[in-house]
Amino acid sequence: MPNHRIILHHAMLTAVLLGCVVAKQPHVILIVADDLGWDDVSFHGSNQIPTPNIDNLAYNGILLHNYYVQPICTPTRGALLTGRHPIHTGLQHSVITAPQPYGLPLNETTMAQYLKTLGYSTHIVGKWHLGFFAWEYTPLYRGFDSHYGYYNGEEDYYVHDAEGRKYVGLDFRDDKKLVRDAFGEYSTELFTARAEKIIHTHDPNKPLFLYLPYQAVHSANRKVPLQAPYKYTSRFPYIQDGKRRTFAGMVSALDDGIGNVTKALYDAGLYNNSIIIFTTDNGEIGRASCRERV
Repeated sequence: MPNHRIILHHAMLTAVLLGCVVAKQPHVILIVADDLGWDDVSFHGSNQIPTPNIDNLAYNGILLHNYYVQPICTPTRGALLTGRHPIHTGLQHSVITAPQPYGLPLNETTMAQYLKTLGYSTHIVGKWHLGFFAWEYTPLYRGFDSHYGYYNGEEDYYVHDAEGRKYVGLDFRDDKKLVRDAFGEYSTELFTARAEKIIHTHDPNKPLFLYLPYQAVHSANRKVPLQAPYKYTSRFPYIQDGKRRTFAGMVSALDDGIGNVTKALYDAGLYNNSIIIFTTDNGEIGRASCRERV
């Protein structure tokens, strides 16, 4: 599938931002949902899962209707951060799993590296999934000043363990340090809180690039693939199917997070000089257990 998902990307984005040097460079907030389907947001017509905060960005921004992504995580993320089709970076085949010793090639320049040359502070909060078999392939070596999140493709939303056929282990880091005190805390809320902290502590006189690739609404571990706190699932008593209700809670938590990040930009005085981009890495995963309709 062709990748046309980049709204403002390297050459274009660099030109735009260089043109703003004389004025004030805009802050760039790039929010990526994981496996969010077309009909999982209410601005596309769904009357089952209200997403008022995502809708607000849509109705007050620019909608790209002729817009395509890669079908799985790693190829899209590589294209998003480099502006290059995955066939040119070797990431076109599949996702990177934990034991695999490869990643986004080191000769590729990421969006964060470009923006650093323009004076931006650069932060990633959430999922990486572009290789971590050597430190050089991880976010702190690919143009980001900080990373709070995980390296693999999926993990438990509360325990933060990544699991595969032959491995299981904690995959949650604050920069290089393993985060061991977040057990039982929901990742969507953790990522939102860290994004808010970055925004509130940022020097408003310096441009900010915040890359926020949420875990939501990707499946979690194999035993319990759908996970959401009761305070979110309880918003949907009219959804009879328990799996669908939990999934709706996951989407609602994501929407709340986006609303909180947007509010943080307002409160910090950054909103009026910000470019906010929201997208999904690919469509819904197509498993009946996650998307059953009632």
